[in-house]
Amino acid sequence: MNELVTAINGVVWSPALIALCLGAGLYFSIRSRFLQVRHFGEMLRLMWKGKSSDQGVSSFQALTMTLAGRVGTGNIAGVATAITFGGPGAVFWMWMVAFLGASSAFVESTLGQVYKESVDKQFRGGPAFYIEKGLGIKWYAVVFAITTILATGVLLPGVQANAMAESLKTAAGVDTAYTGVVLAAVLAFIIFGGVKRIARFAEFVVPFMALGYILVACAIIAMNLEKLPGVLSLIFTSAFGTDAAFGAIIGMAIMWGVKRGVYSNEAGQGTGPHASSAAEVSHPAKQGLVQGFSVYIDTLFVCSATAFMLLITGQYNVEAPDGTPMFVGVQGVASGPGYVQTALENVLPGFGSMFVAIALMFFAGTTIVAYYYIAETNIAYLNRTTKRPWMGVLLKLAMIGATIYGALKTADVAWALGDLGVGLMAWLNLIAILLMRDVAFKCLRDYEAQKKLGKDPVFDPAALGIKNAHFWEQRVALDKQKSGDPAKADIIG
Repeated sequence: MNELVTAINGVVWSPALIALCLGAGLYFSIRSRFLQVRHFGEMLRLMWKGKSSDQGVSSFQALTMTLAGRVGTGNIAGVATAITFGGPGAVFWMWMVAFLGASSAFVESTLGQVYKESVDKQFRGGPAFYIEKGLGIKWYAVVFAITTILATGVLLPGVQANAMAESLKTAAGVDTAYTGVVLAAVLAFIIFGGVKRIARFAEFVVPFMALGYILVACAIIAMNLEKLPGVLSLIFTSAFGTDAAFGAIIGMAIMWGVKRGVYSNEAGQGTGPHASSAAEVSHPAKQGLVQGFSVYIDTLFVCSATAFMLLITGQYNVEAPDGTPMFVGVQGVASGPGYVQTALENVLPGFGSMFVAIALMFFAGTTIVAYYYIAETNIAYLNRTTKRPWMGVLLKLAMIGATIYGALKTADVAWALGDLGVGLMAWLNLIAILLMRDVAFKCLRDYEAQKKLGKDPVFDPAALGIKNAHFWEQRVALDKQKSGDPAKADIIG
């Protein structure tokens, strides 16, 4: 099966998808006049604004729900594999995907807000919703929904469970089967509690886990500060093919940097809009900007922390495309979290390996919970007209089973399945948001225009010529009715 999945991945993750990821991010950045730079301060300000409601969550809760999915195994094991197969230069291309991807994250999350719905008294949205309403292509939306349910409900959880199980086995000798069963039990408790429990869980755990990991990484860097200039030089020279040792694999650096960058920060992949659509905001661009900042947190902060720890300590290996070693810094350790555990254990004996295992428990656990929410949202999309309760039950059982399966299988199988899920979603979503780009940029211009007038921006889709934004149309009509202007009250309901 591994050979079959690898062959399919060779098609899905062809140079065309690499070019699409980078090209879409570059186009959105230029079109928005690099909003990820211009509105950096606004991203920070908006992150703390807004409150939850009976139907939605706060901007910060939506951000942490998104980060729960983005900050995961990819930030530890993913960085290690990128360096193994792409060399240190892969780190630069992960940064580039994050920088350009912030604009892609803005576009997809803004679209998620524009076309969100209230389903069973909860805000729901995502690519399936905006593909159907914005593009008017129902079959395309259904294909995305089904693909995402399979990817986040079956293919991707195994990557997280595998990394957690392997790291605990390395640090404390815990049998992978025990880890899988305990993780499945905790997952069941959380996912049977609904979106509010997921939001509260993410709001508490995600900031704690990310900050703790970054602080330890900063301590490692501070202890080896004299090596930092050389590491930065190695990253850049390897990325552009001028390094004597790793210049020959510049193509692999780009491919693995983009591949693991997309897996880690998920910009353009289509996962982020699901949580961002649940936010209670007055204008779609607000949450779009907040979600753009989430990419920075994921890649520029957390992934960089891992990369610097590995490169500064020299605890990594690099393989040529034919499998021959190009650099050997650690013996007898498979590519993945074991590199990071070895690096930390050498610097902080008796603490480092277990710390990474605990960090992965939080990272992987929150990511699996986020995957459930994404899959559940796509089931809610399919069930809007015809209720199929069995689909929700089947999803819960499938995710619990996939978690146990992933904990028991090898890392190669788990990562191959995860890459397949990410690649399929990225193809479908990137094409959709490129076709719908004008809607997102209308929202951005409207937001900026209202801000210049000193207003707290409020969204009115009709004024911008945006159709099928039914939730917002009803909200505008209700607001006018409450203010004594019944001009559009006839559209309510």
